[in-house]
Amino acid sequence: MNLRTILILGALSAFGPLAIDFYLPGFPAMALAFATDEKHIQTTLAVYFLGLSIGQLVYGPMADRFGRRVPLLIGVSLFTLASLACAFAPTLDALILARFVQALGGCAGMVLSRAIVSDKCDAVASAKVFSQLMLVMGLAPILAPMLGGVLVNAFGWQSIFIALTLFSALCSLAVTLGLPESLPATQPRQPLSGALRQYGSLLKDRIFLGHALTGGIALAGMFAYIAGSPFVFIKLYGVPAEHYGWLFGSNAAGFILVAQVNARLLAKRGPAFLLARTVWVYLLAGLALLAVSALQPVRLWPLLIPLFVCIASLGCIIPNASACAMNGQGARAGSASALLGSVQFSVAAGAAAMVSLLHDGTAVPMALVISVCGLVAVAIAMATRRLQFSRAV
Repeated sequence: MNLRTILILGALSAFGPLAIDFYLPGFPAMALAFATDEKHIQTTLAVYFLGLSIGQLVYGPMADRFGRRVPLLIGVSLFTLASLACAFAPTLDALILARFVQALGGCAGMVLSRAIVSDKCDAVASAKVFSQLMLVMGLAPILAPMLGGVLVNAFGWQSIFIALTLFSALCSLAVTLGLPESLPATQPRQPLSGALRQYGSLLKDRIFLGHALTGGIALAGMFAYIAGSPFVFIKLYGVPAEHYGWLFGSNAAGFILVAQVNARLLAKRGPAFLLARTVWVYLLAGLALLAVSALQPVRLWPLLIPLFVCIASLGCIIPNASACAMNGQGARAGSASALLGSVQFSVAAGAAAMVSLLHDGTAVPMALVISVCGLVAVAIAMATRRLQFSRAV
């Protein structure tokens, strides 16, 4: 896959992280503008997550029926228009509706970038490309809040959505001019009427579902970390809010680094081999994190070491799990990508909610959810690995 295509797919993959992390610094200003509190502004984030879960399941069958380009252009255009509507929303209800539509458009890039990679690459090459795309997934949470803060301070919260509008418009132009249709003309097109049947057959495919759940449950640990780390770092250990980004960024840097190392390792070992080993690293680091959290150390650094290993290992787990799940999907790659994303995102969002439900004023809830995610991910990964071996024999 050439560099131009990878750059375009990277930009499309950034829609989700940007639309989530970019506007977070604008919450106080938005609450003031709509005469409400930040708790109600957070509804715009929750509705975006809902739109992502629903929208992915829509684009999959569309991609298998009409190809990749048409649904992708529709989604990016929808994201552009919805971003503009967010910037000029007169009421909070209007903003919430616009955010939902924005999510419906933004998830097209997430679904179809995976499908395009699957069209063009085998399992090993797919894992390499997914590892490169992890660079975007790792950098966005670091850069987006900082850039968003600069825009809010200089031009107001509306400027964030104006910037998203311009970004998505440029992506639409890039797709139009530089991203040809990847679904082969000889490939049979799947009818929309068979969408539910297609999803049903994928859910019955235990190898696909095993890899999807392995990646999704491991990713759930990252969502648990995102949900719990502000309390643990800032409230529990007194890290100044302005320094929180440095701790968050150091873990994201580990994630990026391991993803790039994974791309190198794939030249010698396949994605299934690396996935089966890395989930154990994730589990052991998670158990170490839980043990340290239970001791409630006075200093923060004993928690940071196993936490760093957990988040960094995801740079290997997520691209390899995605590549294994998408391998050999062929004509139903769009539906497979949609179900993969929806399953992973739903499980991950549930883990973030569990951290809040278990909150007890310590770091244990976050560590417990991460370690349980590691335990379940290992169990599913090993069962899937055994099933692959038995089928091969």
